[in-house]
Amino acid sequence: MNKRELDPQASPAAEFGAILRESREQRGWTQEHLAGLVGCTSSHISALENGRRKATRRISTELDRAFGRGDQFLAEWSKSGQRILFEGFEEYLREESKAVAMRLFEINIVPSLLQTPAYVRAYQGALVGRGASTQQQADERTELLLHRQGLLAGDPAPLVHAVIDEGALRRSIGSREVMVEQLQHLEALAVRPRVLLQVSPFSLGELRPFAHPITLLTMPNRAMVGYGETQKRGFLERDPETLAGWAGEYDHLQVEALSRAASIEFIREVRKGFDHG
Repeated sequence: MNKRELDPQASPAAEFGAILRESREQRGWTQEHLAGLVGCTSSHISALENGRRKATRRISTELDRAFGRGDQFLAEWSKSGQRILFEGFEEYLREESKAVAMRLFEINIVPSLLQTPAYVRAYQGALVGRGASTQQQADERTELLLHRQGLLAGDPAPLVHAVIDEGALRRSIGSREVMVEQLQHLEALAVRPRVLLQVSPFSLGELRPFAHPITLLTMPNRAMVGYGETQKRGFLERDPETLAGWAGEYDHLQVEALSRAASIEFIREVRKGFDHG
């Protein structure tokens, strides 16, 4: 595809490419020069400009940094039709990056911010294997998640309180080695000063308040934002009355779950089970 053949209306990738090419040419930059600024090859830039390759979040962020135009390319990436995220999750991500505290609850999987790269790739690979996702979508989700995990290394890092259902610990994702590494990672995270990790055991039964994953964020102004997911979609919650109810239920869950010390020991015992195979 040459320059004359590129139709911005042909696809979201073509539209992204047309904007990229126009921005580069306005600066008088060659593809090689831009590639050096972004950290990729000139052939990668060419493929983006011709709509033959979809941008990633990382590339979009680097393009915004190179051109100094705010989040223009990141915004284009978000609406480019890749749809790698649940409805509502992109809005949630903007709030997550600013939160000073997070309260997480997961049922069937380790909370995403606490996952190891191998665990993430095994989970995403299974989606590809059963046709629920393309490899590119899986790669995009993995890249985004690993980028998000940088929040835990911030200065200051947000205070993270995670309650994990026992099923998420015992559910095997990937190989035995993947699970051992993941559970060791949880053990290491659990002793960090700004991470409080608890386990909701099966014995909690009907006393467990939530039937779906839930996240509560505390913002710098102390306002609260919530995020929940069903099987098909996610939703951001800002209604104060609803959030007060969620917070009350989370407090109840925290009280009923295992203590921090008991949770670490519980995770260790589950890990030993995988370790001894």
